[in-house]
Amino acid sequence: SLFFPRAIRDDVRTLYAFVRTADDFVDRIPQDAKGFQKFCEEYRACADGSECISEVVQEFVELARRRRIQRDWVDSFLWAMEQDLSKAVYTDISETLAYVYGSAETVGMMMARIMELPEESLPCARALGRAFQYINFIRDIFEDAAMGRIYLPFEELRAAGLTEVSEECVRKNPDAFNRFIRGQLKRYYEWLREAENGYRYIPARTLAAVKTAADMFNYTASVIQRRPISVLERKVKPPRILVIATGVRNFLRLTI
Repeated sequence: SLFFPRAIRDDVRTLYAFVRTADDFVDRIPQDAKGFQKFCEEYRACADGSECISEVVQEFVELARRRRIQRDWVDSFLWAMEQDLSKAVYTDISETLAYVYGSAETVGMMMARIMELPEESLPCARALGRAFQYINFIRDIFEDAAMGRIYLPFEELRAAGLTEVSEECVRKNPDAFNRFIRGQLKRYYEWLREAENGYRYIPARTLAAVKTAADMFNYTASVIQRRPISVLERKVKPPRILVIATGVRNFLRLTI
């Protein structure tokens, strides 16, 4: 949110606090299913007009009303988070994309509302959320597997010649792993190209922030594309100095 204009930045932080809180309930060890259900119940009660106890929920509900964030988007997001309490393996791309819609595409549309973009931008906002989530799945494949989750289509993993997501399996079948990961990256690049069609709807000052985020995900993708096994060795992400330098460069290019 650092590179967004101030008016947008505050709303982005409010949105982030809400989605991060929901995610934390299902990602902590052990998971807090009761806490998550209570969080969902409070959100729904607050959205229906009851008094809010949680400041995070209250600020988000106010944001949703002010920025016209649709209730069904929020419900879909919470549904996806709930899947993390029980569903472990996503068998095919249709299952993966159902989860991605709730967990990321809805957030992309919420961001479009915060940026006050036109309705015709929403398909591109969904594509951007989808692309960002997918590169996270690729980058975090071993981290997620350690929590018992496989978001990338398991049938495609098996078709590539792998039986599980483990260091032992990957070390024994490096070519199969490379083939699988690079195949998944094709989807990321395809969706990102689709999302870029929506850049024309975004004001220059705001686009600098969006473009910087996309550039950093592309950095991660390029590192993994060159050497897929890197996702086993470390969490692939751009150094902070690169993030700042890219943000400044995009700001100067787009606003001056």
